[in-house]
Amino acid sequence: MKKIEAIIRKSRFKAVKDALHEIEVNFFTYWDVTGVGNEKKGQVYRGISYSTSDIQRRYLSIVVSDEFEEKTVQTIIDAAKTGEIGDGKIFVSEIHNTFRIRTGEHGNQAVN
Repeated sequence: MKKIEAIIRKSRFKAVKDALHEIEVNFFTYWDVTGVGNEKKGQVYRGISYSTSDIQRRYLSIVVSDEFEEKTVQTIIDAAKTGEIGDGKIFVSEIHNTFRIRTGEHGNQAVN
């Protein structure tokens, strides 16, 4: 099993969520986060300077079977990509076991 963590633009979340549902990745957790990126310049709006170094993003945490790893990662990339700086990052790590609390199932049965 793999844990896929993706940090994406908030504006691309609906597209990513819909794309994940299309490939039958129907369970994942997400939350709003703030981070610091490579972009250091600020913006001026109506004469007031605003810092753009603190970036609002959405963080997704998804656990999938090994067979779904590449498909899930590619789906996120395709749906989240704008081609601009700040599109985000994806991290993949190994999960040793998973348990479904309600039924006691574990392993791949608990993920699906």
